[in-house]
Parts: sequence; structure tokens; C-alpha cells
Amino acid sequence: MLKIQNLTAHYGAAQALFGVNLEIAKGETVALVGANGAGKSTLLKCLMGLIKPTGGQISLDNKDTTNSSPAQMVRLGLALSPEGREVFGELSVLENLQLGAIPLKLSKGESARRMDEVFSRFPKLQERRQQLAGTLSGGEQQMLAMGRALMAQPTLLLLDEPSLGLAPLITDEIFSIIHQLSRSGTTILLVEQNAARALSASDKAYLLANGHIVEQGKSAKLLNDPVLRSAFLGAASEANPAASRLGAAGLTNIRLEKPAMQQQNFMPTFTSEEELKSHQLAGLKWTVRHAYEGSSVYRQKLEAADVTPESIQSLEDLQKLPFTTADDLREGYPFPLRSVPFEQIVRVHASSGTTGKRKVLSYTQKDLDDWTDFFARCYQMAGVTPLDRVQIAVGYGVWTAGMGFQLGCEKVGALAVPVGPGNIDMQIQFLLDFQSTVFCSTASMALLMAEEIHKRGVADQIAIKKIIYGSERSSRSMRQKISELFGGAELFDITGLTELYGPGTGIECSEHDCIHYWGDYYILEILDPETLQPVPDGEWGEMVVTTLCKEGAPLIRYRTRDITRMIPGRCPCGSILPRHSRIKGRSDDTIKFRGVNIYPSSIDTILSAVPGIGSEYQIHLTRDNAGRDHMRLVIERAEGVDSKRGPELSHEIGHQIKKQLLVSVELELVDYSSLPRSERKSQRVFDNRIQDEIV
Repeated sequence: MLKIQNLTAHYGAAQALFGVNLEIAKGETVALVGANGAGKSTLLKCLMGLIKPTGGQISLDNKDTTNSSPAQMVRLGLALSPEGREVFGELSVLENLQLGAIPLKLSKGESARRMDEVFSRFPKLQERRQQLAGTLSGGEQQMLAMGRALMAQPTLLLLDEPSLGLAPLITDEIFSIIHQLSRSGTTILLVEQNAARALSASDKAYLLANGHIVEQGKSAKLLNDPVLRSAFLGAASEANPAASRLGAAGLTNIRLEKPAMQQQNFMPTFTSEEELKSHQLAGLKWTVRHAYEGSSVYRQKLEAADVTPESIQSLEDLQKLPFTTADDLREGYPFPLRSVPFEQIVRVHASSGTTGKRKVLSYTQKDLDDWTDFFARCYQMAGVTPLDRVQIAVGYGVWTAGMGFQLGCEKVGALAVPVGPGNIDMQIQFLLDFQSTVFCSTASMALLMAEEIHKRGVADQIAIKKIIYGSERSSRSMRQKISELFGGAELFDITGLTELYGPGTGIECSEHDCIHYWGDYYILEILDPETLQPVPDGEWGEMVVTTLCKEGAPLIRYRTRDITRMIPGRCPCGSILPRHSRIKGRSDDTIKFRGVNIYPSSIDTILSAVPGIGSEYQIHLTRDNAGRDHMRLVIERAEGVDSKRGPELSHEIGHQIKKQLLVSVELELVDYSSLPRSERKSQRVFDNRIQDEIV
């Protein structure tokens, strides 16, 4: 939208700007940061035509506007909220606002409509519409200056030192309005001395010193850079936070007691695939010995396969090891695969599945520490920093999700808002009140939230920039819809399962075409689910995992039943960590429905206990246009049962499924023998939720 090339400016013989280059794209908020006298206000005045540049070019929408007048610039779509507010003290609030649109010569009706828009954004101004501007507080005068600029409905809004001279609480309110303007699509050039505030409120930034651009880049990166923080924000210590200009201002959006930003690194130190394989071999040897010596179940399995710890001499020896399955976990309930003494177990987690006996896993303190570290790695790969506020809308309790998301968030130094699932009203209230920047949930929950936000008309008041979701499959069209409804938020698919620590065992990177998995914590094989032989890279198969350092309940060749494919080669994002595609489906009949694992066998058990129901049934899964999943059960009545008993049977079946599986389903009872029979295994599950590709 705006392009400044080699701009120079003078005050008489004194040069204020030296060859400044700056660009702003439509919809961006760009910060121009620097100390007093750096040339920030001079640059804005050149843009508005208040000062004539002595060299260079200014282009707006590819049109040269270098020597345009202020009135011409307003008509072209620029408006300035000047330093020091510059309100007309002897005029009323209403009259000051009317002045903002004078160059446009609006009709009375259009002027009134724009006035109403300004009042809706600044309710305090409406309360004081007849009050003289000179009697307003500093914060109210700043709102008036911004409102006056917005009367021109600018395509580019120039804000010059909006926090100057304001108390911290009023500054919070002003910057909250700037965030709202940005989210509503207004392009903003923000000039600020308060570097922390400006960088936190912008997409990219230019740092100006003595009339020169000395640094530029994404605001989050600049704000987290320790050298730049020291140079532009001042140095501070835990004992003396006021040594930072940020701390002295009493601002709390950056917490100085946290570890040094961007100096924490949760990525592995490997520089080559060979180093990673060497680490994996050492971990594999340790895991086999640990399981052999610590678990009677594993020892029996290994001996039956004629394998001892000494049998493992290379990664190829992995294929000598026996498989572990979900049945092993259920048969070993309540402490399956336990490989350490009970006194070393500090926690258990269980799956959200409903199969009579849950899959329960034991954790030592080291297991939890490892899980926390690599979950922090997920956040790091998604670009989450200590400046973020992470709203966690996943389940807490015996399953792993909520605890994992929260521990990883706190480890990376971000602010956790642990809301838990459901309760849409509270979720939206917290998004508004806490200005959360990251939202963690299932894909379905994210879509539901996005739709509710738009229904309630608060889309421009939320600050979500990233959505981290997991627990269920999602297509490209569903991801695109979630992103669009959240105002262009960036989506990251996170993987994991209770058996393998929990969520956080991998996440997609900024390239958004793969999942990086933590090959330093587990080995991933992709096998043909029928032959259990390896498939070539790029071909779809079943994920089989072997842990490398898990103490409480290690996994040896555990069949996850998830279908994916290995992606060969180094990722364009630069990470050395291996990667696979997003999960395509399952190799068994397990249904993931609204965040709950449901096995057809559990539905079979429920139906068999209801008199009057036959043995045949079908499960149909669909997804509506709003992105909500639906399950419809088509069930045969038993032979000779009258159709008049339909309502009674439907009520009982629905009640039992809700009670035991914790989900609601749609029911359709059909005549006996109306569903197809087969000599082979009958197809029970028809999953039609995803109609387009996942990658």
C-alpha cells in the first residue's frame, strides 16, 4: 500500500532523515520505533504533506504522492492522529470530530453515520459529545484525536505517540483500541517511543536512530531479541526491574522475571542425521534392557521372540522386537507395562476411550520432565513466545491433554489461561478479557468458537494469532475455514497419544505441509497394517512407535493404528527433525468423535443389553457445513419386534449411549434383516466427515 524510497528531509541546514526506506502492506500494523529526536514525527509529517521531503519518493497504491498537500493525502486515504493530540480545546467533542472529514465534503447523512461508528468504538466520547475538548482528560483527548482521524475512514491510519503522557492503565485502553482497529482491517503506521508497546501491537517494525533505519523485521522477533531489548528497552534485573524503561513504566505485558526471551531452546543439538541415528541406537539399547529387566510382561514377550538386550546392535535390529498393542494395555490394567518400582511412579494418565477398561500409563518424574520439555518444543516450533497468552480449551483430568498443554506453555514462558473444554460463553469472555493470542483445542471446537465469535460481532475485539489443535482429523477446507473465521490465524496440527506420553509428540512447522516428530524421544516406523512390513517413504501405512527414554511404561513397537506416511528429506523450514504427513485415518475401527475414542465393540456391548434389538447395526459419521460432527446409528429391530416399539427402544438406546460413551447420537431403527449381510466381516463404520484431502 505504501512505499517510501530513499527519503530525506531537512529543517533548514539540519538533516532529519537520511535515505529512509519503508514499506507497508494492506492490513498490516507497522511500528516505527525510536528515541526522541530520531526522526519519527518528521517521517509522518512528510507522509501527510506537512513537510516537503528534500529527496526520495513516497508512493501510495503505486501513485507518487511525494509533494501532495495534506488535504490531498486525506482524500487519498491517509489520516493522522498527531503527537500531543492537538485537539481544539475551545470546540466541543462533536465539532472536533466533524473537522476530521472536512476535506472530504461529506453529506450530512454520511457524516452522521461515520460519527456513530466513532462513538461505537469510543463510548466515552459519546457521553461527552457536547463537552469542550480542552476539559477532557489526557486519555479522552487521545481517543478524540484518533476518532477525528477515523472520521476520514482512512485506508492508512498514522498514529504519532498515542501513549505519550498517559498513565499505564489509560495506555492499556488506548492500545486495546489499536488492536481492535488492526483486527478490523485498518492499516496502521504506529510511531512510538515505548518500543515494547509498539512492537507488541504490530506485525513488523522499523527501528529509527538519528534519522537512519538501523533494524527492521517481524515485531515478535525484534521484541524477543536480547540485544535489541537491551538497546531499546534498557537493561533490568530481578532485583531492579525499574532499570528497564518498561519496568519503570509499570507495564506488565512483558514479565521481566521470566527467563531471558529466545535464549531458551528446546530443539535438539544434533547437526546431522547420523548424530540422530547414533542417539536413537543408544536409546533403543537402553529401552530394551530397561523393559527386559523391569517388566515381567516385556521379558516374557522378548524371550518368546528370542531377543535379549544384547541382541540390539543396530537400528535394523528393531525389526527383531515383538509388537505391543492396545490389548496389552487393557490386559495389564491398571498398571500395564510398568517397568519401575511403584515408589518411582509419580502420576498416571488414561485415555479418553470407552472400552470397559481405559488404557492407563504410568509416569516417573523424568517422564514428566521430558514431556514438558518436548511440549515446550511444540510451542517453540509454532512461534509461541513469553509474550503470548495461551487459552487452553482441552480436557483436564485423568487424560493427558490439558495438563500437557499447560505444562509446556509455562515451560516456554507464555501466560497460560487454563479454561478447559466447552462453555462457549466463558471461552469468548476470556478471549476478550485476557486478549489471548493462542487458542488450543480440537479442530471442531476451534470452528465452533470462530462461528460464535462472528455471530456475536466481536471478531475485531479478539487477539488470536495462532491456533494449535489436535485429537481429530481435519481436511484442508476445514483448516482454511477456521483460519478465515479467526481473521487469518495460523493453524498448527499437534499430534500425540496417551500411550506415548500424551499430546505434544510432534507438530507441524511454519511450512504447514508436514508434522515434525521428536525422533530423539521415539523411533517411528511406517508399516503395512496387513503384513506389518516396512513401506517405502512416501507410502501410507500404520505408525508404530518405540520410545527411547520413557521409564514408567516404555513402548516397544507399539501399534498406534494411526495411518500416515514418512516424508523424506530435510524440511524447507530448516529443522533436522524427521517428519510425517498429517494423520489420514485408522487401521482399525476406532472412531474419534467429538474428542472421544469410541470402539464399535463398546456400541455392540450397549446394544446387546437392550431387549428387542437385533445384532446388525451401522455407524454413519458426517460433518455439517458448520463443521460439527454427527453420528447416526442405523439399528435393526430384533426379529418379530413391532415397529411401534421404536420410540421406547430409541429412548433406551440413546440414554445408555449418552450415559456410557458421553456422546449424543441420532438413531434410526429399521426392520429386521434390512441391513446387508456378508460372508466376511460386515462394514460397521461409514466415516464421511472428510470429503477433501488432508495435505
